[in-house]
Amino acid sequence: MTGSAGAGAAGGAPGTRRILAPLALAQFICSFAGSNMNVMINDISEDLNTTVQGVQVAITIFLLVMAALMIPGGKLTDKWGRKRCLLAGLVVYGAGAVVSAVAPGLGVLIIGNSILEGVGTALLIPPVYILTTLLFTGTAARAHAFGTIMAMGGIGAAAGPLIGGLITSAISWRAAFVFQALVIVVIVVLSRGIDDPLPPDPTRPFDTVGAVLSAAGLVLLVTGILAVDNNGWLALSLLLAGALVLAGFFAWVRGRERAGREALLSTALFRNRTSNLGLITQNTQWLMLMGVSFTVAAYLQVVRGYDAIQTGVIFTAATLGILASSLAAEKLARRRAQRTLITTGFVVTIAGIAVLIALVAGTPGPWAFAPGLLLIGLGLGVMLTPSVNMVQSCFPESRQGEISGLSRSISNLGSSLGTAVAGTILVSGLSTGAYAAAMGALAVVGVGGLVAAALLPRTHPTGAAAGEGAPRVP
Repeated sequence: MTGSAGAGAAGGAPGTRRILAPLALAQFICSFAGSNMNVMINDISEDLNTTVQGVQVAITIFLLVMAALMIPGGKLTDKWGRKRCLLAGLVVYGAGAVVSAVAPGLGVLIIGNSILEGVGTALLIPPVYILTTLLFTGTAARAHAFGTIMAMGGIGAAAGPLIGGLITSAISWRAAFVFQALVIVVIVVLSRGIDDPLPPDPTRPFDTVGAVLSAAGLVLLVTGILAVDNNGWLALSLLLAGALVLAGFFAWVRGRERAGREALLSTALFRNRTSNLGLITQNTQWLMLMGVSFTVAAYLQVVRGYDAIQTGVIFTAATLGILASSLAAEKLARRRAQRTLITTGFVVTIAGIAVLIALVAGTPGPWAFAPGLLLIGLGLGVMLTPSVNMVQSCFPESRQGEISGLSRSISNLGSSLGTAVAGTILVSGLSTGAYAAAMGALAVVGVGGLVAAALLPRTHPTGAAAGEGAPRVP
């Protein structure tokens, strides 16, 4: 496996930094895209003659496309190669950013931002996590690598409102998409130094039917949540249809496995209790992050009347929290068990949501948001890295394409659900009551994530020694 020993031995060496830089930047720009539009809600809706709900739909579709296609994207890395998928995803994403920048209406914006950028992200993100797992060995080196990538992802999500606000106020919301395209060009140039540690297998079969079923099920599920505030019966029908399609997907997968054919997703992945619990924590973390980001940004602009740059400045507190705790991931991984870090992160994040609700209700000033956002950033930064590291390390190299796609799909599904759930509550009545209800719902979800974290094993053996998805709980 080319380069892995060196990366594992020297996580901070110049060669490994050159490898890590494009991977971390790729995660940054994808997370940035998921949150920067939150501060452009008013500008986009006025310029494109649409509504707050229309912009929410565009944001949610982007997150949903990522979640729906991440599993097929992860599987394609085995067939096409990890570096090739990374570069293909970057090109598609960059094209979407350019289309979004010149969009004359909401429909074209959805094509560029929601569809093309979503597809590009689904192609490029699985290789980021597979390459990191393969090129960085050892708990400390991998924690350093994932810590850097998750820090950039967290900063992209938390600083997206600030950067987007600055660009929107200084130039226009369209320039924010030009910024994304320029970053993509930089990543493509930096990616030239990455060597794929495993050769692609063009003859490997691809489960097209499974890909369609998994994507359709996820689309129906999140669309049902979005429809709750408009038509309860339609929402229920979509949710049931989504559940049935996903059940059909798993039946299809089991049938292919019994016939000795390769399926889109191996059911062996779900027999690992540690991985299952880790995936739940990942889903919950991103649900809370994107839910808080959308709720606070919409409330600040629509109810408080703040502009894009003022909203972005307020989000600086969350950015600083994520940056500080994520960059300490390597040191924390040496001193504390991963379960301890994930549990602590949930406790701090839930406390931050409680502080946000309490201070915003009693204080009219903008800085009432800072303490809660800082706590949320610290909590999320502490637990993002160990959750990813724990899940990826559960499986050997032969399963990295599948588990990376599944892991990113679960995380991006959380992002979609966060925007959909919080947005649905919020747009039903933009008032202090609706804001508190949306934040309260996110806190309740966080408690569920805390329970999953508490059930994780105290000790967790690292990856290559794991069998093909065999249970690893002591």
